[in-house]
Amino acid sequence: MKLNTLAWRNLWRHKRRTLITASSIAFGVLLAVTFTGAGDYFYTRMIDAGANMGMGHITIAAPDYNRAPSSQKRIQDADKLQAMMTDLPEVKSVVGRLQGQAMFASARKSIGGTFIAIDPAQEDANNNLFIQALSEGEMLTSTAGKGIVMGVDLARKLQLTLGKKVVYTTTDVNGDIVSAIARVSGLFRTGVSEVDGGMALLPMQSVQKVLGYKADEVSFIAVSLRDQRASHAVRDSLQSQPEFQHVDVLNWQQTQPDLAGMIAVDKGANRISQLLIALLIAAGILNTMLMSVLERMREFGVMMALGMSPRHLFSLVMLESFWLAVIGLIIGVIITIPWYLYMAETGLDLTSAYGDDFSFGGVLLDTVFKIRLFKESIIGILVGLFSLALLSGAYPAWRAGRIPPVESLKAL
Repeated sequence: MKLNTLAWRNLWRHKRRTLITASSIAFGVLLAVTFTGAGDYFYTRMIDAGANMGMGHITIAAPDYNRAPSSQKRIQDADKLQAMMTDLPEVKSVVGRLQGQAMFASARKSIGGTFIAIDPAQEDANNNLFIQALSEGEMLTSTAGKGIVMGVDLARKLQLTLGKKVVYTTTDVNGDIVSAIARVSGLFRTGVSEVDGGMALLPMQSVQKVLGYKADEVSFIAVSLRDQRASHAVRDSLQSQPEFQHVDVLNWQQTQPDLAGMIAVDKGANRISQLLIALLIAAGILNTMLMSVLERMREFGVMMALGMSPRHLFSLVMLESFWLAVIGLIIGVIITIPWYLYMAETGLDLTSAYGDDFSFGGVLLDTVFKIRLFKESIIGILVGLFSLALLSGAYPAWRAGRIPPVESLKAL
């Protein structure tokens, strides 16, 4: 009889024990998909939201601008650089933006904050979070207009409503203090207090004129990617091109180090949780296989006395571990698919627990708990659990091959 067939039959001698162990592997699949899927979904949402708040997944900026922003540090020939990146397959959008610090003043009060100057023709809800968060009025429509869109908390502090005038004061390209008047055209609410209380959007051409910039000069170019995981590869590719040697090419980890650090810590905690679950599953498999070996010492002794080599006995027990892993993974896939589809499409609404303005690392998050798996995560889960099952059966298989046939027959 072939070892493969014999291993399969041996598994079903104790059906209950086999099914319990296989169920633990299946439960491991469910938990691994939930933990990993939640991470893949939320990390991607956080990174994309952070990128859409201004700097993009990839940022092309003047040298040292990211460390010490200044209106005197700017990119020239921005249109040329934008055109070079627009057709890259990984790139979703490329927009030039101006950013700076300003003092916003109404007739009653003055508050410091940050402005981002945009070209409305290049911006949409896919690359600009503030368009999605618009709560009152309308977004900027002209790059040369006098409109301003600000956070609801900033408008409240300045006691401004739609249509009211506001004066913003900043420094120009020469370091001189300059001012301009704008009229509130819209208000946004992101749910992040720091953003809603200190951020405003202004039209690009108007701000360029105030700062003394040329038409093709911007503070930075924000590049949004179709998949944030490509940020390293795209950054390295751009850095190698001679046209980008005179500028800084940064990925989101470099422009948003706080968010990157928080995600790294959260990933670490997630992996520790999964490791503990894996150890529990491994202990269950090890216990099942070792118990099976100890119960069959007389049987193994007879098989070795009849000529079966320790190597074949080791292979027999490893094949049992193999089939146990296969059964567990099949059951796991069957019970996990409906759960994954529900969580990916519908999810669990946690608004009652966290409210409507749940944020992480300064980035607003959706309070609907969903999961999403990348292809490499699926492969990693299946390969990881399968390998774990085989490794857990290695010691019992080694024990089986070390049984002295004469002593086992005498003892039992």
